[in-house]
Amino acid sequence: MNSGPSPAPDAAGAQSSAVSDLQCSRNGKRTRVLVTGADGFVGHHLVPYLVAQGYAVIAASRAVNAVDSPNVTAVRLPDLSRPFDWQPLLDRSDVVVHLAGIAHKNAGDDFYDRVNHHATSALAQSLSRGAPKHLVFISSIAAQSGSCADHELTEDDFPTPNNAYGRSKFAAEQAIRAAGISFTILRPVVIYGKGEKGNFATIHRISRLPIPLPFGALSAQRSVLSIENFNSAVATALSNPRARGETFIVSDPAPVTVARLIERHRASCGRAPWLISVPQTWIKLSLRATGKGAIWERIGEPLVAPPTKLLSIGWKPS
Repeated sequence: MNSGPSPAPDAAGAQSSAVSDLQCSRNGKRTRVLVTGADGFVGHHLVPYLVAQGYAVIAASRAVNAVDSPNVTAVRLPDLSRPFDWQPLLDRSDVVVHLAGIAHKNAGDDFYDRVNHHATSALAQSLSRGAPKHLVFISSIAAQSGSCADHELTEDDFPTPNNAYGRSKFAAEQAIRAAGISFTILRPVVIYGKGEKGNFATIHRISRLPIPLPFGALSAQRSVLSIENFNSAVATALSNPRARGETFIVSDPAPVTVARLIERHRASCGRAPWLISVPQTWIKLSLRATGKGAIWERIGEPLVAPPTKLLSIGWKPS
C-alpha cells in the first residue's frame, strides 16, 4: 500500500499553480522560503545552503538571533505546543520548509501530538486558505518504521511507526495530504554532520574514546544521511515539479555498519580503527540485561531504506 497516495484533482491543481507561482517568483526576485525550526542542527545547515542556491530565507525559530546576511530574515516562531495564527509568517513567504518539531525528548504522546501533528495540521490548513504555496514537510523514517526492519524499506510499505515521535509525524503527513495543498513529504533517516544530535552524536562520542571498542563484529547494514545530501534533497523538493504530491525516503545511497561508522570517524581523527570483534550475541544480551535493548536495535539490527524513488526523479546526492 502506498503511504503517499496520489493527490485528488483539487490538490493537483494547487500543485500546478504553486509550481507556476514559484517559477514566476524566481523570474522576478529571490523566492522567499520560510524555514521553521531554523535554529536547530538541520536548520543551521539548511539556511545558508538555500541562500547559496539563490533563495531568500525567512528563518523562523523560538530564539531569534542576529543574522549576517541580507538574504536571511530572522523571525520569532511561536510555541508550537499552543494554537497560534500561521498567516503572518505565510504572508511573508512564497514556499515553506517545515522543520520545526520535537525529537529525542522524553515527552508523552500528547506533547508529541500537539507539536509535531497539530501544529503541522494548522500550518497546512492555513496554506489551504491562502494563495497556493508549496510545503516541504520534513517527516522522518520513524513515521514509516521502527528502529529496525527485516526488509529494505520503500515508500510503498504500509507505515508502522512504533513510538510517539513516529506516530506524530505520520499523523502530520496525513493531515497535510488531507488539506488539498501542494506538498512534498521527506522521510530522512538519521542525519549526521557538524552539530549532529541523537544516535550519531553518541557513536561519534564513543569513537573518540582512546580505548578499544567491542563493535568489530557488528554487521547489520544501516541507512544514514549526510547533512549535505539532506540539503540537496530539500532543494530538489522545492524545485522539481515531479516531487509535488509525493513522499520520499531520503538517505545516502549506500548503507553502512556501525563498525564502519566508527572506523570512518576514527580515521578522520587520525586514529586506527581499534575495534575488537566481540560476538554480537554477547553485546545483545549485555544490553538487554541492563535494560538497554533499544540500543541494540539501533546498532545491531538492520534498517536499510534506499532513496530509489528520490533518485528516480533526478536527485543527485554527493
